[in-house]
Amino acid sequence: MAVIRTIPELLDTVRAVADGRDRTLVGIAGAPGAGKSTIADGLVDELGDGAALLPMDGFHLPQRRLIELGRRDRMGAPDTFDVDGFVATLQAVRDARGEVRAPGFDRRIEEPVADALVYPASTRIVVVEGNYLLHDEGGWERVAPLLDVTFFVSLAHDIRLARLIERHVRFGKTEEAARAWSLGPDETNARLIEGTRERADHVVDLTE
Repeated sequence: MAVIRTIPELLDTVRAVADGRDRTLVGIAGAPGAGKSTIADGLVDELGDGAALLPMDGFHLPQRRLIELGRRDRMGAPDTFDVDGFVATLQAVRDARGEVRAPGFDRRIEEPVADALVYPASTRIVVVEGNYLLHDEGGWERVAPLLDVTFFVSLAHDIRLARLIERHVRFGKTEEAARAWSLGPDETNARLIEGTRERADHVVDLTE
């Protein structure tokens, strides 16, 4: 498995895979706080026109549904997402026939936002970002085969944890609540996600 250590190297890898394709789906996976969103956003910006971001976050189940299912206290676990909806959207995007819409996610209220994202037929590269792109259970095993190339973002545990706590505080949690959630549900999910690392085509480690 190749290790990518710079953004230019990441760009070159994606462009090589996309060369000659009408549409390419690029998967960016990793644990909470690893930097997936930052890397995915930067990749889309660098790729320019014809590139778009598809975050997995929009497929969180609504808060009301999580409460009904008794899963609100572990929001972010694999079974707290609409995996069927995510797979259907990826398949529609992959088919590249006309415009496709997908939900976004409002972190301030932790709710999905229907049809917030639009992918026109002219979109050539779709960067898909999320925790469970390489997970192989509970329906998630259908995701990776729809992606043309996959990257796992690696980051030292202590740095990742600090970033994660800071993010939770930024979106409204107290320092104490942010640390408790980061060391609780987030850490449980992170251990599961780290176990999917070997399924990626490439590892992204930008720390050196």
